[in-house]
Amino acid sequence: MAEFIKPYNDDPFVGNLSTPVSTSSFSKGLLGNLPAYRRGLSPLLRGLEIGMAHGYFLIGPFDKLGPLRGTDVALLAGFLSSVGLIIILTTCLSMYGNVSFTRSDSKDPLQTAEGWGQFTAGFLVGAVGGSGFAYLLLANIPVLQTAGLSLFS
Repeated sequence: MAEFIKPYNDDPFVGNLSTPVSTSSFSKGLLGNLPAYRRGLSPLLRGLEIGMAHGYFLIGPFDKLGPLRGTDVALLAGFLSSVGLIIILTTCLSMYGNVSFTRSDSKDPLQTAEGWGQFTAGFLVGAVGGSGFAYLLLANIPVLQTAGLSLFS
């Protein structure tokens, strides 16, 4: 097993190990297709895609594990809580971009202040939209089941 795990590029001072998982073409291809690393995608669309995914799964824990989980308004409270968290996350993204990206000479437009602002705006719209879509799906599960779609049966 020791012959498979070596320092990255045979340089022990890098602080990264080269393993069959971390240096395989499958792992590099998978990570390269994530929206944060995908080339040719504008920062706004990157933020929109990342926001949709995060907004979609944020509503569940608030709905099923929140303090109102046994009431009729649990889903609405979960939706509003997820929107509140999304606003907090968007504020944090904005603050991070303001202090991190002061130069505008980067090859990647996401690594500039203007690009990060677009990313943050896309994240907000995508996350609220993803959370709203999840809310509509969860609120209408009985309607979808009677329409012939057997979800969660």
